[in-house]
Amino acid sequence: MLETIDNKSLVVILGPTASGKTKLAVNLAAKIGGEIISADSRQVYKGMNIGTGKDFQDYLPVFKQNSAWPAGIEGLYLVDNIEAGDSYNVAFFQRDFQKAFQEIISRGKTPILCGGTGMYIEAVLRDYEDTQVPIDEEFRVFLITKTDEELTLIFKEKYASFCHNSDISTRKRLIRAIEIGKWRAKNGKGGERILNAIANYKILVFGIDIPTEIRRERITTRLKIRLNEGMIDEVRGLLESGISAEKLIFYGLEYKFITEYLLGELAYDEMVKRLEIAIHQFAKRQMTFFRSMERKGIKINWLDGMKPLEEMTEQLLGILRN
Repeated sequence: MLETIDNKSLVVILGPTASGKTKLAVNLAAKIGGEIISADSRQVYKGMNIGTGKDFQDYLPVFKQNSAWPAGIEGLYLVDNIEAGDSYNVAFFQRDFQKAFQEIISRGKTPILCGGTGMYIEAVLRDYEDTQVPIDEEFRVFLITKTDEELTLIFKEKYASFCHNSDISTRKRLIRAIEIGKWRAKNGKGGERILNAIANYKILVFGIDIPTEIRRERITTRLKIRLNEGMIDEVRGLLESGISAEKLIFYGLEYKFITEYLLGELAYDEMVKRLEIAIHQFAKRQMTFFRSMERKGIKINWLDGMKPLEEMTEQLLGILRN
């Protein structure tokens, strides 16, 4: 029997990579008849499965409509909805989230936003002004050839005044900030504002916190598993399908380092070592971003990620009930 909670609630589950977000979201959805919206900047791409950690072992029944899938779960949104090679950004996510949210609540279900891309989550919760700045492919080709130091200089000297609050914590975000700054310098701030469908909903945000050393162990173990499961072959297949190396490198850590390995720019052992270090650093940046969300007034109910799944779920449900 499904647990009944306030049907005017949006549940958010966030946490760093390898913290167990997906399992918690799926378990909660099974208990309350919820549906899951992914807040991951890369899981939207088709064919990018292992490298983005889609956790098909948890989600697969959704796609296969398996009768063994827990009762009450009918949908999974913003996973596998655009072609690899296409462009996607926070503005597109805001638009797609609103559409998914409306679809879920139209059936009386509880939406569960789950992921680790803090910028996407914050954009929904804080109702960012939707920039809707178009992708400038030609300009990106130019920017991709620059080093991180050169990009930072370009941003600070030419475009920072147009993007006061831009997140430039990663190369990908820095390039997007420059792109937005260039557009705003020419067109003014502009930006079409999307109707905020969650304005009248109670928002409850939960974060999974695990000790740094445990997180590091999980990341290392998971990386080895994914390499053994064919992550290199996945990247090779994307390259062979016609997606450029420059585009793949732009898609994030796994695609960046494995592409460089396949191009002969890195030896295998060096690739694995550098990728592992980079993922550890990424997880640390994720936690830093979540803490910054708290400083901006977003309350996060932190759950002990070392507790059993059912215990975490019950703790979360206890807060929902109240």
